[in-house]
Amino acid sequence: MLDPEGSVEHQPSSSFPKVFLIPLAMLLAIAALLLLAFSATQQKEPDFYTFKVVNIRGKLVSLEKYRGSVSLVVNVASECGYTDSHYKALQQLQRDLGPYHFNVLAFPCNQFGQQEPDTNKEIESFARKTYGASFPMFSKIAVSGAGAIPAFKYLIDMSHETWQNFVSLLVHIMTR
Repeated sequence: MLDPEGSVEHQPSSSFPKVFLIPLAMLLAIAALLLLAFSATQQKEPDFYTFKVVNIRGKLVSLEKYRGSVSLVVNVASECGYTDSHYKALQQLQRDLGPYHFNVLAFPCNQFGQQEPDTNKEIESFARKTYGASFPMFSKIAVSGAGAIPAFKYLIDMSHETWQNFVSLLVHIMTR
């Protein structure tokens, strides 16, 4: 075929039929989307429910079992001046709101004034017998500092981040 200048137009020879180009392009696009979706699920940001902790009886428990419920995560101590009122209030919350996907998640801690010196077995016995505690209880832990369990480190980091965002928002509002 001649072009307007009189030279012969070069037609690239293709050994691949054009009829396969559109399905191939669609197949590649679907594969790329599936790869993106898979990598997004693999790089999922951790949250509180991705951690595993040890319950008061020594069994490893995934916090994932509480996902979809409201969780009130507390550290408790049996020799604190507020023990009586705290355990009573926590049990009342669990009793009243538990049927509505709510859980008190209690983590005994001895870091503050050595107010939880007992063993896990003694702590559980005390809470269940004295207050009828029906909420999940976990083994005695450190909630802050170098020995803090990862779940609490996460909560502390997130609370600092949330607090910083809140303060930034207040400063922004006040400087307008």
